[in-house]
Amino acid sequence: MSGRGPFAGALMPSLLQRFQPLMIRVTTLICVVLVLVGQTADVRFAAFADPEGGYDVAVIEHLRISVPSHGREAWLEAERGSWEPWLAQQTGFLGRDLLWDPETEEGTLLIRWSSRQAWKAIPSDQVEEVQARFEQLARDAMALPQAMDNPFPLVFEGELLPP
Repeated sequence: MSGRGPFAGALMPSLLQRFQPLMIRVTTLICVVLVLVGQTADVRFAAFADPEGGYDVAVIEHLRISVPSHGREAWLEAERGSWEPWLAQQTGFLGRDLLWDPETEEGTLLIRWSSRQAWKAIPSDQVEEVQARFEQLARDAMALPQAMDNPFPLVFEGELLPP
């Protein structure tokens, strides 16, 4: 006799099966943390550095806009139909991140540029044209009258630099 109760033989495989996905996630998280903690800052930022010692990202355009929870999907749809394809065509554009804060009901846009010069070289009339398209798509998605102002007004505009 092994000293285990009658249910131990059936219970143990069931518990292992039940907690296996959790154990895998925890183990993966621990490995990632150990890798990041064990590296120097130079290694952690190497993914952003180019071979000549500079950074691929020279500047990040940082925008915050008001996005109420009921308009979140309309905001994303309007972004996909206006800014996303237009930015992809711009010289110096490297990518962007769209984030949403449910507490403040604000969208944060982090737009990465290869240089401040490339970003600022874009004519303002082109930006205004894309912004008008964005606002039109947003009003359409929210079934708002076209005469209404921007449903997602700008709250903050700034720029960030890499370390």
